[in-house]
Amino acid sequence: MKARLARGLLLVAAALLACPALSQDRDVAQQRHRDACVAKGWVEAAFQIAGLRRTLFWKGPAEPWSRGAILVLHGGGGSAAHFCGDGWLVGPQIEFAEMALAAGFAVFALEATVDVVTDAAGDPCGKRFDSAGLDRPNVDLPYIEHIVRRFIPEARPPGSGEAIFVTGLSSGGYMTIRAAREFPDLIAAFAPVAAGDPRHTLQVCDESLSSRKVAKGIFLDRDSRIVITRDGACEAGIGDIPAEPATPTGPPFRQFHHRQDGIVDLSCMRKAERALAGDGFRNDGPFILDNGGRRRLLLHLWQSDYNAPLIEFFAGQT
Repeated sequence: MKARLARGLLLVAAALLACPALSQDRDVAQQRHRDACVAKGWVEAAFQIAGLRRTLFWKGPAEPWSRGAILVLHGGGGSAAHFCGDGWLVGPQIEFAEMALAAGFAVFALEATVDVVTDAAGDPCGKRFDSAGLDRPNVDLPYIEHIVRRFIPEARPPGSGEAIFVTGLSSGGYMTIRAAREFPDLIAAFAPVAAGDPRHTLQVCDESLSSRKVAKGIFLDRDSRIVITRDGACEAGIGDIPAEPATPTGPPFRQFHHRQDGIVDLSCMRKAERALAGDGFRNDGPFILDNGGRRRLLLHLWQSDYNAPLIEFFAGQT
């Protein structure tokens, strides 16, 4: 077990050190992103939900929202402003939001809490969405429900489409799946990006297990107890998930993943696919990029090639 963890942590540490956006200048960079969002006409909103101050950035098209609204959830350690700020590393996310606006969607970028989400041992997880199904009140489900039930309807112009879609990257992708399971009647379709299934994932937020303090700890597959960075980490237990999907009763989903993703192994996406179909969600088939070669951190990030098919998938449900 320790040897497996050590090998996985070496991969994570090497990948994170290669990423310039995770430097100690992070606060300055995040403020630059927020300022850029405001300059582009995005609105920052703040409110109290379940005793916590929550914020988001949002923007609608100039005309009524003909396609409805999309909730976007950033990755672990990321920011809502990564969908409207500037910078090459988050450029594909910004491009997605701009394309969605041009297609007639309003976009609502949600912000995770910092050190409020905890793991089963009570250790704080840094800046992550609360995707785990633990025996305690969930931090983010009341927040998402407020946005869907109250904030969006109040912000929606007359004549707009009422469909609401959800997508998210990495930690936000896991939370996308959690939200779809919790609110299947409120979500028209959902698209996890670079994510596995939260019900089959164990989050351990002991900060000694990772050098990355902004999003602490590691994720392991619940069945294998292998760090999800490892090849085939989530293959164990997949045979226990029903081979024949249930008759679709929930909203449709489409997964977006890169075969060479250096953080979430493709086997974890496959396990999520089978679990969601078994739960009765309609599978529209994954969109998987494959460049060949070795797995890399940068291929875990949001890819520009996801944008057009993701927007087409949501537009096809309206």
